[in-house]
Amino acid sequence: MIPEIRKKYNEQFTDEKYQEFLDEINSTFNHKVKFRICETPIFVPRALSKKIFEACDEIISILLRPDFKELTAKSLPDNVNVPNEDNHAVTLVIDLGICIDEKGELTPQLIELQGFPTIYAWENFLGAMYRKHFEVPEELDYFLNGFDSPKYLDFMKHTFLGKYNSENVILLEIEPEKQGTSIDFYITEAYTGIKPVCISKVIREGRKLFYLNDGVKTPIYRIYNRVIFDEFLKRGDLKCQFNMVEEVDVEWVSHPNWFYRVSKYTLPFIKSKYLPETRFLNEIKEIPTDLENYVLKPLFSFAGEGVIFNVTREDIDKITDRSNYILQRKVKYAQAIQSPEGGVKCEIRLLYLWPNADEKPTLTISLVRLSKGDLIGVKFNKDKTWVGGSIGFFES
Repeated sequence: MIPEIRKKYNEQFTDEKYQEFLDEINSTFNHKVKFRICETPIFVPRALSKKIFEACDEIISILLRPDFKELTAKSLPDNVNVPNEDNHAVTLVIDLGICIDEKGELTPQLIELQGFPTIYAWENFLGAMYRKHFEVPEELDYFLNGFDSPKYLDFMKHTFLGKYNSENVILLEIEPEKQGTSIDFYITEAYTGIKPVCISKVIREGRKLFYLNDGVKTPIYRIYNRVIFDEFLKRGDLKCQFNMVEEVDVEWVSHPNWFYRVSKYTLPFIKSKYLPETRFLNEIKEIPTDLENYVLKPLFSFAGEGVIFNVTREDIDKITDRSNYILQRKVKYAQAIQSPEGGVKCEIRLLYLWPNADEKPTLTISLVRLSKGDLIGVKFNKDKTWVGGSIGFFES
């Protein structure tokens, strides 16, 4: 998006450099990455950065409302309401599509926000790998808000561990070694000492939780939670002593309830020029006649599951639980990234950390996804090049 930098990067890019880049990534933690890594980072100009940060501030303002919990009370399904909810989501991500406004300028549009962790450790590692293997000008930085790698890792460690030693904090997931983002779990352990643990391996004794740490029964005081309830409820084959809804003496990062509170459910309450028209499906009295301009999204799906991009009236008529869907006006993604193969769309995810004692979340780093298809997620862009997971380098 900074033409002269993009031109130079593309001219200097070679398949050999890209393969060396991938080889080091896959060998550093002795773990092959399961998703596609893009050939390039993106270069974000100052003018667009200003709009991005303004959009995020407007979005976050609703999370800071004193009545936010009351506003989102109906978001919590009864069967997954976890006890001991804290005051706010400790992890927060905001997804912005890069679009074209009426003036023909690049502008962000809010696609989604989540009170759920993303691949924080991976992005720190990925930014350093791009910097090492490709020529990126020094005046561009992949850290935001004055962070550098040591400061970022300290803040991440402080946020995830709280007051506890790493052996008493676990990264909780369903069969973590099989997850698409498993590389992040291994990097998180390397950076913080927090081990990934399958929920089926957690031992519950009354209100106390334990896990086997190299064969030693060890207390769990804090959980860095990566379990998505919808996925967990489908896994009837898992034999678990702990199902997350029991009253136990443990702290959460982030508490599971925030997955529901800070989600697509929040979008209809946000008023911003950076948010496309978004309404709860059950509150729409007359279905728009131009459904080709809308996308239908289930409220609590993850990674694009269940999204209907080309909506028809028949799709809507089939839905019985309309309160669990939103209808959102489509945005027109700009082909903002010029690859050697033509224009590519992108979505920028802003990664925030919000320690329990802090008044508001702190922006740290970004995650970027590049796409040539209708849907942005990495899994929707298989067998393509110059697409996939990446990171943003921002003009200072």
